[in-house]
Amino acid sequence: MAAVVVCAAGASVYALRKHLAADDGLPDAVFWDGFAGLAIVAPAVIVPALVAPWAGLLLGCVAAGAAAASYVWTPRVFSWQADRRFVRETAASNEVAAARHRSALARWQRYELDPAHGIDYPAMSDPRQPETAALIRAMRAAEQLRGGTDAGYAPAVDRLERALADAERAAGVGGKAPVRAAGFPAADPALG
Repeated sequence: MAAVVVCAAGASVYALRKHLAADDGLPDAVFWDGFAGLAIVAPAVIVPALVAPWAGLLLGCVAAGAAAASYVWTPRVFSWQADRRFVRETAASNEVAAARHRSALARWQRYELDPAHGIDYPAMSDPRQPETAALIRAMRAAEQLRGGTDAGYAPAVDRLERALADAERAAGVGGKAPVRAAGFPAADPALG
């Protein structure tokens, strides 16, 4: 009987606090949580009290203790749940950001590793250009946060993508880089 009283009192207080934390004011759910708890706890305390008054007093104290413990304990549980939810959301966000980070680095590597792109867009490799310097800083910031659980990784990748787009725009890269036939340089319009 004591286990029923402890579980019912603790669960009722937990449900009450959860609904109070979720909504402002006193919603209908709070009333029903309290009513359900009392509907279980009251008979579990009153019936034994009719048979043995000390048993009823003891069960009443157990119910009050369980309710008080649940009242003190529930904010910690809510905080723990919020922390776990935040960690899961951050991990999911960081997985998506990691794919975007790899894509941005692959885009940038064209200018560093492909000699044709390096010739066509030398500003993309020149750290003296303000946009390229900003790109390098953004790459460094994103790389430092990569692989961790820091919530700042996704915004760092956003800044990297913006910096890459700004550097490409400043270097004169259009919608696409020049198309070249394999092994042949792009035709120079000045040569006709």
